[in-house]
Amino acid sequence: MKPILPLVASLLAAAAGARAGEPLPNVVLIYADDLGYGDLGAYGATRYQTPHVDGLAAQGLRLTNAHAAAATCTPSRYAMMTGEYAWRRKGTGVLPGDARLIVEPGRTTLASVMKRAGYRTGVVGKWHLGLGDGPLDWNTEIRPGPREIGFDESFLVPATGDRVPCVYVENGRVQGLDPKDPIEVSYEHPVGNDPTGKAHPELLKMHPSAGHDQTIVNGISRIGWMSGGRSARWVDEDMADVLTGKATAFIERHRDRPFFLYYATHDIHVPRVPHPRFAGRSGLGPRGDVVLQLDWATGQILEALDRLKLADRTLVLFTSDNGPVVDDGYRDQAKELLGGHRPSGPLRGGKYSAFDGGTRVPMIVRWPGRVKPGVSDALVGQVDFLASFAALAGQALAREDGPDSVDVRGALLGTSATGRDELVEQAGPLSLISGRWKYIEPHQGRRVHPETETELGNDPQPQLYDLSVDLGEQRNVAGEHPDLVSRLAARLARIRQDGRSRP
Repeated sequence: MKPILPLVASLLAAAAGARAGEPLPNVVLIYADDLGYGDLGAYGATRYQTPHVDGLAAQGLRLTNAHAAAATCTPSRYAMMTGEYAWRRKGTGVLPGDARLIVEPGRTTLASVMKRAGYRTGVVGKWHLGLGDGPLDWNTEIRPGPREIGFDESFLVPATGDRVPCVYVENGRVQGLDPKDPIEVSYEHPVGNDPTGKAHPELLKMHPSAGHDQTIVNGISRIGWMSGGRSARWVDEDMADVLTGKATAFIERHRDRPFFLYYATHDIHVPRVPHPRFAGRSGLGPRGDVVLQLDWATGQILEALDRLKLADRTLVLFTSDNGPVVDDGYRDQAKELLGGHRPSGPLRGGKYSAFDGGTRVPMIVRWPGRVKPGVSDALVGQVDFLASFAALAGQALAREDGPDSVDVRGALLGTSATGRDELVEQAGPLSLISGRWKYIEPHQGRRVHPETETELGNDPQPQLYDLSVDLGEQRNVAGEHPDLVSRLAARLARIRQDGRSRP
């Protein structure tokens, strides 16, 4: 380690209120995909065991009122990375696999703040924030990308496992690409001669239930068309091993300096194709099996920290990008084999929903010696990671940075029983949580998602729930509290109008 680094880290730690002489902690953010509030043993699951994540919860702080910013992945990731609610920006909905980068290069992000503080920054796993600044050529260096928004190193699933291109992108280039077999991708029209699931279902080892019937890769048809890049295409069964190996290798490379690792797992997103080590183990089909695979991956990260004697000086934060979904486009028996398991636990709704099942997610923080084990019902949002980690690292934010991000270090570290006063959630309608109350604005649209059968929370009338006595949002009390509804509606309108909510 260069001599300047310990000095910088000690000075920054002092600025952040850490103990005198103590360097900044390493930070590992484990970001699961589509993991529900009720999918872990620590949050009430009983049909299978998740010992590694449960052990993390036993050693750290388990938050019960923590929220992703949206009920779908791209807007949640955008808000977490920028500290800005995604609904403020056009083009931040769920992205196709060839979308351009939606985080402007040069703006302050969670990664750039950590880099400025002296951390080596890395991202491994699902990205889904777009790449490049126009039509993408997957056969050359892809820029802008993670590097331009603060990450020193990157190893990406560009979008999602069910979208082409089905290749890994490492530090701006497709890994393992043969230049004699160039990649072409389209979301508008077929390219190349690869078979599709629609035309050749006999070639599939997993069949779609809705959509997902275009180019076949590894016996699974995807969203979008792709040709070429055969030597670079991933094998779904190996994805957790590949990503976890890259994440632990990053930790090993940077053991002697402060590092920030954003490990965005693919699990438990579709297509759910567990490694043979996990196939059939949960008794709940592939969805349950990939929960066990996710737990294993978390255990590998924790084991690496232990082996390298880094656990005591590493803050690990585990959470999910949105709530759960059962059938999300593939016939993998997730619904048929639930067997009483409740992915959302006591909550109503799930992925895509304005009810809390869409955005209230597991969140666990462990920092041995600094975070006292326990449980907290403080209100926190992932949109707050930018301001909170900036403060932890002694970094000031300009007024234009993180316009919706609030410093909730106390809640995340367990030194305060309170977090935010209010938080906006995004689905179809916006919702405002204020204290014990949750207001969902009127919104036209389907009541139930036509493919996933998730309750969406859409209602042409305002909804108001008292979460202190009705966590499952079963009783709309808007008619009993018209003044409160008017006040919360006005507050939500003001948050929209102001363009920011951070003081």
